[in-house]
Amino acid sequence: MKTVAQVIGAKQTQGIVTIAPEDSVFDALKLMAAKNVGALPVADASGRLVGIVSERDYARKMVLQGRSSFVTPVSAIMTTKVVTVEPRQSIRECMEIMTDKHLRHLPVLDQGRTVGLLSIGDVVKETMAEQDSLIQQLEQYIRGE
Repeated sequence: MKTVAQVIGAKQTQGIVTIAPEDSVFDALKLMAAKNVGALPVADASGRLVGIVSERDYARKMVLQGRSSFVTPVSAIMTTKVVTVEPRQSIRECMEIMTDKHLRHLPVLDQGRTVGLLSIGDVVKETMAEQDSLIQQLEQYIRGE
């Protein structure tokens, strides 16, 4: 099975997109929509990961509580206890983490620096590709090819 580094390396054409904790939730939503992502790593001025903000955070901590996304900073709704993975970890390990902890996104840290964001979609896509390859190999084996 592929590693996190292989998957994020194949999907990223630009650098990792982050948002600052002092930016408004509205700005985070605009950025998520523009980049077609469901979550953003939150980084301080030095680039250190300090949280993650997701569409789920918005729905639960903004909409349901009647807050304004124009004046509320990202830091007010972001998740601060961020579960992360490293580039060397396998996609299977990530799937287990995501399943056990009910997560949809995992920031990828390499020596403390954010280098990517792995989504549940990335994990499912890679798992399906691996299973398809295995099925094809088994069919070829059965046919004697």
